Formats: sequence, C-alpha cells, structure tokens
Amino acid sequence: MFARSSRRAGLALAVTAFAVLTLGACGTVKATAGAEQVGRAEAVESRPPAPSLAEIQEYIEQSCPPPGTPPIAPPTPPPAPPGEEPPADAVVPVAPTAGPEVELDARDWCAGSHHEQRVAEALLDLADPTPVKVRAILHDLGYADGRIHGLKQSGATTRFFLDLREKGGRLCLEGSAAGEETVVDKCVAAASGPFTPGDRKR
Repeated sequence: MFARSSRRAGLALAVTAFAVLTLGACGTVKATAGAEQVGRAEAVESRPPAPSLAEIQEYIEQSCPPPGTPPIAPPTPPPAPPGEEPPADAVVPVAPTAGPEVELDARDWCAGSHHEQRVAEALLDLADPTPVKVRAILHDLGYADGRIHGLKQSGATTRFFLDLREKGGRLCLEGSAAGEETVVDKCVAAASGPFTPGDRKR
C-alpha cells in the first residue's frame, strides 16, 4: 500500500515538472526526463525508514505473549438457538489439526505476523527478484545468512525460507518473491536441530 502511494507522488511531481517545462519549448524532452528522475528520487527519499530488526524484536517483546503461551483457539460458529435445528446444507468449518494455527504458540503467531508484514513490504517493489537480490533485501532487513534458507528461482519467482526460531519456538516463514504477487506465510520448523526447508510444516 505504501509503495503504491509513493508511486502516485512521484507521478504527480513528474507531471507538474512536465507542465512547467513545456512552456520553454527548448530541451523539453531532456529536461522532462531529468525532472521525472528528480521526482522519483524525492518520493523515495520521503519514505519513512523501515523499522530495523532490533526495533521489531523489541516491539515483539513488549506486545506479544510470552513464549509457551498456548495457541489461540480458532473461532467456532455459534450454536443454533434453542429449539432450532441448523440448516441441512449448512457448512460447518473444520478446525485445523496441524499447521501454524495449532502448532505455533501464541507468541510465535504474533511475532510471525510482524515479520511477515515487513518482509512482504520490502519485496513488493523488487523488479526481477533473483536469489541474489532477495538475499540482499533480507540482509538489509537484518536477517543473517544463518536464517536464510532454500533460495531458489523458478521462472519470475524466487522462493525462500527464514528460520525465526528463538526461545524454544518453532516459527519460520516461507516466501515467494514475485513483485506485486509476493506472498509470505508462517510455517512450522522442527523444535530443535538444524533448519531444513524440506522438514518444515506449513
């Protein structure tokens, strides 16, 4: 969302510069191109800096439940009123029995949501998301090589995993960097031992 608003700001600056420069009739194309570049640069510089990994971790410490807090139970539909039967064609949601919803404790679920958002936002505007570029962005976000696994490109998409286990948790992220189609989801890693992407549970 933020990236799109910055594009609109850059476009508005470029259009304004174009309208002023066309009055000069001479050197219009070169001057307009220069103005557009300045407009884009100013729009990028106006973005607030992304929170550092240390800031995110400090926020998680303050706002998320302590480690070991039981998972948050998925919502259940309300029962039918007394004397009434539920419709015969009613779809009854099935509570998950495996996966992040039930295998991550409440702290990991909370922390994972914060990591998901910052990683996805950093990758949305990445053109040609190669493994080298994706690794560089993850480094810029503060994730060391020891936490980055399974970088692999398939067509225009680069897939990756982040090992975010700490304090006995099992949190990991599974991502696919594909520009505006980027997706980052929580996953469940083994409780101990080296991180192996093939062993994680979605």
